[in-house]
Amino acid sequence: MTDAATEALELDDIQHILLTRTPAITGRYEFLTFDTPEGGRAWLSELLDKVQSAADVAATMDSSDRWVTLAFTWTGLRALGVPEDALASFPDAFREGMAARADILGDTGANAPEHWVGGLAGADLHAIAILFSRTDEQCKKSIAEHDKLLARTDGVRSLSYLDLNATPPFNYAHDHFGFRDRLSQPVMKGSGEEPTPGSGDPLEPGEFILGYPDEDGPGPALPRPELLSRNGSYLAYRRLQEHVGRFRDYLRDHADTADEQELLAAKFMGRWRSGAPLVLAPTHDDPELGADPMRNNDFNYKEMDPFGYACPLGSHARRLNPRDTAHNMNRRRMIRRGATYGPALPDGAPDDGVDRGIAAFIICANLVRQFEFAQNVWINDKTFHELGNEHDPIIGTQDNTLDFTVPKRPIRKVHKGLPAFTTLTGGAYFFLPGISALHYLASLQESS
Repeated sequence: MTDAATEALELDDIQHILLTRTPAITGRYEFLTFDTPEGGRAWLSELLDKVQSAADVAATMDSSDRWVTLAFTWTGLRALGVPEDALASFPDAFREGMAARADILGDTGANAPEHWVGGLAGADLHAIAILFSRTDEQCKKSIAEHDKLLARTDGVRSLSYLDLNATPPFNYAHDHFGFRDRLSQPVMKGSGEEPTPGSGDPLEPGEFILGYPDEDGPGPALPRPELLSRNGSYLAYRRLQEHVGRFRDYLRDHADTADEQELLAAKFMGRWRSGAPLVLAPTHDDPELGADPMRNNDFNYKEMDPFGYACPLGSHARRLNPRDTAHNMNRRRMIRRGATYGPALPDGAPDDGVDRGIAAFIICANLVRQFEFAQNVWINDKTFHELGNEHDPIIGTQDNTLDFTVPKRPIRKVHKGLPAFTTLTGGAYFFLPGISALHYLASLQESS
């Protein structure tokens, strides 16, 4: 391994999703199973020229209108014919899979794997094809092409799929609750991207990509063979159903005016719906601030809001990015990609029972140190910041017995028995290979 300061990212060998966010507004996640190794390899072989590297996307971003990403579960790598000694060299968390680690992650009760949809909790989930498109028309073409590939390829079939959509406005992402999304992402050295104020210094690429130095040194040993693991990463997939009607009802029941409802919503999230952080806009929304990337992350907690009077200590944003109040924060950062699914619930409409939410990927080099730590300690630890009886109010596991505290002088407000505003309906751990690794996987037949 060469020195961290001189090692360049191999952009032509890294799948684009690791380094770029494409201007996709729609797409599909296709979850697949391989009935035979030959079928899986044949499917993969036909998609090799469709998968773009980070270098490809950087050169064609303005002209491309579709983007393909492929990733595999541990059982999927086995189903393709990866040798047993190589399979054994992958970390325990990935080999076991997300469903088997539900207790560690807090995926219990309504969030437990036995309630997941689409076959995601089963061992026959082998791969995902992420098909992002710039337009609805291109999305239909991409899906049709993939459907034809599946129809003519024996030994591979779709377990399930999830169609995606962008919640208007399309110029930036919002979730179904109406909050602006994708506001705080880490930047890695060598990516060519500059962090915005307050986003932290660029991090060593080994925090996210296998085979590079990380913040602690040269990085861990790679799974074998290096051709398979180098330039790869891990994806933690989470499908969260958002109970929009329940969220709106709670705001109406616990705040007297429309302005007070908006403030309570912001207290839960840690930001106003516009993206403006409560630390910088504690009493009223500031859409201009929320839309300004040079200002909307430029704050800290330890000095600017140590007691949570602006942004509650247990709010979603403060839990998922504790910033200067967390120990060794640079070793906990993760990249997030994803999209909304399901139709928007119109303003003022009662809950219609339709499934809608967010389907996201958390990208990291170490599932335990990064993703599982965040789930276990930041999201579902009752004593986070010594709160006592709270989980993350937005995505934490809720069973109507936990609280949410809004610090206020002279008397704080404690919301008792918080309902679940989201429910986990699916999840999985995937390995995201580099481009060379995809070719290796497709050619296993030649060496098996």
